[in-house]
Amino acid sequence: MAKLWGGRFEGGTHADVEAFTSSLAIDSRLAQADLKGCLAHARMLGRQGILSDAECQQIVKGLEAIASGLEAGNLGIPPDAEDVHTAIELLLTEQAGVVAGKLHTARSRNDQVATACRLYLRGEVDALREEIRALQARYLEIAEGNLHTVLPGLTHLQHAQPVSLAHHLMAYFWMLERDHARLTDLRVRVNQLPLGSGALAGTTLPIEREGVAKELGFEGLCENSLDAVSDRDFVVEFLSAAALIGTHLSRFAEELILWSMPEFGFIELADDVTTGSSLMPQKKNPDVAELIRGRTGRLTGALTGALVMLKALPLSYNRDLQEDKQHLFEGLDTVRGAVRLTLLMLQKATFRPDRMERACQGDYSNTTDLADYLVRKGVPFRQTHEIAGKAVRLAIQKKVALEALSLDELRGLHPGFDTDVFDSIQTRAVMEARNSRGGTGSRAVAEQIDRARKTLRGEGLK
Repeated sequence: MAKLWGGRFEGGTHADVEAFTSSLAIDSRLAQADLKGCLAHARMLGRQGILSDAECQQIVKGLEAIASGLEAGNLGIPPDAEDVHTAIELLLTEQAGVVAGKLHTARSRNDQVATACRLYLRGEVDALREEIRALQARYLEIAEGNLHTVLPGLTHLQHAQPVSLAHHLMAYFWMLERDHARLTDLRVRVNQLPLGSGALAGTTLPIEREGVAKELGFEGLCENSLDAVSDRDFVVEFLSAAALIGTHLSRFAEELILWSMPEFGFIELADDVTTGSSLMPQKKNPDVAELIRGRTGRLTGALTGALVMLKALPLSYNRDLQEDKQHLFEGLDTVRGAVRLTLLMLQKATFRPDRMERACQGDYSNTTDLADYLVRKGVPFRQTHEIAGKAVRLAIQKKVALEALSLDELRGLHPGFDTDVFDSIQTRAVMEARNSRGGTGSRAVAEQIDRARKTLRGEGLK
């Protein structure tokens, strides 16, 4: 196939070089985004009189036919093209004839590629934001039904203080809210038009970039042509956001894996999101959660790869930048899959409140409340901390729960204890007592859920 840039060269490209430099297998998914950019560019050339009305209409008609054909599957991308952008120009030549060669007026593949990439990523970011919202809504739904479900709260993977299942799940809601905010902020920087920058220095022709930006829905223009064609900050920013999303989901996946163990039994995942063993018939493996956890490494790898790709590139365009899409698409596919599959697991998961509450019994996670009981009577916390620690030691020696100690035994540690102490150190009372804003008491969590609902409606926090 003749090269669009072949005039300078006497011979053909070596077959190994063709194979090594081709990006079509990776960037073919940019076809529709590239066609949108081509259409806007063609119309601008027509408006500016760079193309005649007839030429513009012929090119636009051809591009629209290609878009429809690709969408319907009636048209295929030439498999031996260098990349998707070259493929579309070749298809346009078949559709419109020699006038197709005029589409590339005042345009380089450098600004063309950057434009298509930004258009594509913008759509993917919007879709991911919606998927995150759906997952947040599911966390909220489960939380609303579990305000009073007691769960062991852990630090260092040791029982610390009882919390509600609702409170625990809401922690992931707010992680995802930060993720959503990062994507929203990132979208502004993605949505800047590089088209019209040429190869690196702009163009001598009387183009009009503002109209192209408006047609394509860009919020602004890349202001420096050198930067416009070589900027991949938006790719790195997205991959950074994706790596954080993956990290958050990986943390939750790890908890699902632990909670589904027989030793915990806090949750049962549905059959259609688990797998079995080829040898052990009884197995029900949380493979989806494990793969979400495992594939977070891909997201970190994609981010690192993009950063390393950029770290020593001089201005402006260098072929290294072709590799950005490998990292970008890996990150996109991985993070969107992880969000969707986390939602799928949560849609049919069965929580076991009885097992959660039973796990809190006799675990000494009410010890701080024993200390707080004396604090309310005016005893300094450092003193009550030691007294409560001695109470735990006594209970361990007697092999009983803290709440099973007698009043006399507690008074032997401090005379300030009275009969009402036992009400304050019951597991559910311990959880419900924490109603400071952001706390795990059901009243505080209900208020938190209300703020979260307003956040999803776009009303903001107060």
